[in-house]
Amino acid sequence: MLIHVVRSGETLWQIAARYKVNMNGIVQSNGLQNPNQLLVGQSLVIPVPGTSHIVKYGETLWSISQQYGVDINSIIQANQLTNPSILYPGSKLTIPARIHVTTAGETLSKIANRYGVTVQAIIDENQIQNPNLIYSGTRLTIPIKKPTIEVNAYTYQPDQAAADTVKELSHLLTYISPFAYLINENGDLNPAKDELTIQSAKTNNVIPMMSITNFTSSAAGSNVAHTLLSSPELREKVLTNMLRIMDKKGYKGVNIDFENVLPADRENYNLFLQLTVDRLHPKGYFVSTAVAPKQSATQAGLLYEAHDYEAHGRIVDFVVLMTYEWGYRLGPPQAISPLNQMRRVVEYARTVMPAEKIFLGFQIYARDWLLPHVKGQEAETFSTQEAIARAIKYGASIQYDDTTQSPFFRYVDEKGRGHEVWFEDARSAQAKFDLAKEFNLRGISYWALGYPYPSNWSLLGSNFNIKK
Repeated sequence: MLIHVVRSGETLWQIAARYKVNMNGIVQSNGLQNPNQLLVGQSLVIPVPGTSHIVKYGETLWSISQQYGVDINSIIQANQLTNPSILYPGSKLTIPARIHVTTAGETLSKIANRYGVTVQAIIDENQIQNPNLIYSGTRLTIPIKKPTIEVNAYTYQPDQAAADTVKELSHLLTYISPFAYLINENGDLNPAKDELTIQSAKTNNVIPMMSITNFTSSAAGSNVAHTLLSSPELREKVLTNMLRIMDKKGYKGVNIDFENVLPADRENYNLFLQLTVDRLHPKGYFVSTAVAPKQSATQAGLLYEAHDYEAHGRIVDFVVLMTYEWGYRLGPPQAISPLNQMRRVVEYARTVMPAEKIFLGFQIYARDWLLPHVKGQEAETFSTQEAIARAIKYGASIQYDDTTQSPFFRYVDEKGRGHEVWFEDARSAQAKFDLAKEFNLRGISYWALGYPYPSNWSLLGSNFNIKK
């Protein structure tokens, strides 16, 4: 898939004609609610074979062609390169699709073996209805080589809505994590309605992952994490309650999200993680954690100090980096998941834990802040589609911040109040996928389902094979 940024005066018909695709394909890939109203600066996923590549330092056309299994001359022609021997790090290349014209007697199996791809990938790419009936002279698009990753998604939707979403996106999900079982100061886990979600996951070949988290404070005002982590009896009670629920409901693993842990409880938290692994691994369960977005081992603050990246990476099976919420709902307007900040977190994480244990966190919602911002004033949170609808309503143009790789716009409402909206689009999603590929990370973890974002899901499948 390719990404097109709408220019002044462009229509959907013109864009479709330029790329030689059906308009309905663009509408569906982007979930366009009004195809006749496009915004200047709006990014669109174009459903054509191929992808894009960000040149990294030291890469050559030969190494890039080997990575994607595409002929060098095809890349030169697709990008109209006048000096193929010179590539600049950070520049973007279009990687064209490979086309195979079938000959008499060829089978999909033979074609797949020739190009090093799976039969199913060719079937999916070409929407083949009868794989056993391939005519001579048929032009087949051969899928480019894609890295395989795992994908997790948290959801706090109501049970039935979450189950429906899992069914809809199941082909793009490895794990689903209903959020969350809340632990109280007695070591009990509050009940959660997740049976339909778990059943949908099992039916659709998605792994249900239990999520447990803590309140910051108890009813009496004490720090719940401190109360639990400092008591051997309560630690054991939490683990026993957790295992009971996992056994009963059919969870296959757990994601531990302890936040606002006191710095003094850092080692107790590490000990709890080791105890969890020791209890769960013999039963065939996996253990993961969610950690605040640290950029150094010495980063100060209640959110960060007790999250020991080295220990988490050593003890548990994988770690979700919560690389979002810079644009906090109670803070000033800014990108929610700025790529420059995300990169710093990943760069630090890679110094203390292996890439094959790291999930890159990705939030999939928009926020609207009133201007001027007043401390403590809460921003409105909604979907990326609502962001576009709001920009259309108020005649705003989409701007794009290159540093954070995030789109935003400003508008004035009916009451004369200024607003600033930061959201995600196809460009920002692709930037995050490129970051995951650059560092060979294990996967992507979404926070959180329930906010429609069609272009993201279109691009996810285009960039990666999803491990099931």
